[in-house]
Amino acid sequence: MAQALVSVQILPHTPNGESVIPYVDRAIEIIQQAGVPYRVGPLETTMEGELPELLAIIERMNEAMIEMGCPSVLHQVKIYFNPAGASIRGLTSKYDEKQ
Repeated sequence: MAQALVSVQILPHTPNGESVIPYVDRAIEIIQQAGVPYRVGPLETTMEGELPELLAIIERMNEAMIEMGCPSVLHQVKIYFNPAGASIRGLTSKYDEKQ
């Protein structure tokens, strides 16, 4: 069972001031390729898994932004850790039915 939820908002400083959307799309692609459960929200994406694995995904996202030419990257990260288990569905299921 997963022990952590990590929400990340990536704010790359784009090379020529262009839209961040293609960069955010690439960051989400990295999460998809990692194979962890995740949920994309309007302002951040939440991943579920083991904390070291999720932090490594954020590191890969950062590396990808630099490879795409970003001179710098800002990440806003929130971590929920529970040794007994953590899941996106467990924290949001009572709201999912109302949407």
